[in-house]
Order: sequence, then structure tokens, then C-alpha cells
Amino acid sequence: MSLWTRIGKLFSKPAAPAAPKSMLDLAPGDICEVSLVTYEVTGRTKTSGRNAAVLTLRDGSQVAYLYVEEREELQYRLYHPIDGRLDSPSEVPATLELDDRMFYLEEEYEGYAAVTGQTPYMNGGEQHVWQYQSDDSRLLRVEWQNGRFMLYEGEAVIAADVRVIRGS
Repeated sequence: MSLWTRIGKLFSKPAAPAAPKSMLDLAPGDICEVSLVTYEVTGRTKTSGRNAAVLTLRDGSQVAYLYVEEREELQYRLYHPIDGRLDSPSEVPATLELDDRMFYLEEEYEGYAAVTGQTPYMNGGEQHVWQYQSDDSRLLRVEWQNGRFMLYEGEAVIAADVRVIRGS
């Protein structure tokens, strides 16, 4: 190494540290913590036109889904799959009753879903989503893709209860 190279390295700025991964950027293989439970991210679904992703989380044999959306700030919703069925995506009602609890339609959207890893839908495609909320702040999410419905029940999670443990 020449003298000028050594002198140049003395006055050069150190490389900037890599930006930490946010929850919105996690991919299969990463580890996160939600409400004091450690999960491995096994899948990711991102719908076009939205700054949001649904992460498939696994803790042993338990599977959960974390909906992460960036609006004014990051918003989190943790869902668990439930049994149920609807007949047609054109007949999804504005109110649903589940276990003596009324859920009211909060948001409906559609777009192309790109999937990575293990998700309820193994192929990307056109996806329709309906998000509901009850009067006691319980959440219900209905997804339709490739002729199949998935239903999830969940709750909002505050940002302080969510953190990235290891991102690749």
C-alpha cells in the first residue's frame, strides 16, 4: 500500500452504518417480537398500491399474521386464522356477526398480491381484502384470492410491543 493511500484513508469518512430493518421490510428467515412473543417470519404478502405487508409468523406450531401498514406512523394488527366461509366475493356484507359480536366494514381494497415464502396463498394474484372492526376494538379480516376465502380475527398492537430482533 502506498503512502498516499494510507494518508487518504486517514482523512476519509468511515462507511455509514447500515440502516436497521423496519418491520415493513422483514422477509422470510427474519426474527421479530410481537407482544413479548418471539416469532420467525416464514412468509410475506405485499399488495400493490399499498404501503403495507402481511407477515406470516410462526412460534413453534402456532401461526399468526402481522399486518404492518405505514401511514402517518407504522400501524400493526396481529391476526389468527379462524374457520368460516363466505359464498362469493361480490356478496361480502358491510356487517358480519361472529360469536355474538358485530363487525362493521372499515376498509375494502384490492390489488395484485406478491407472495414470498409460506403464506395462505402460495401464488401471487389479484387479491380482495375486507377489514372490519367491532365496537370493542376487535378486528376481522377477510381475504379472497384464487377462488378461496381466508378469515382472521385479531387485535391492534401498539408500536412499542413490536420490534425486529434479527433481520437478514
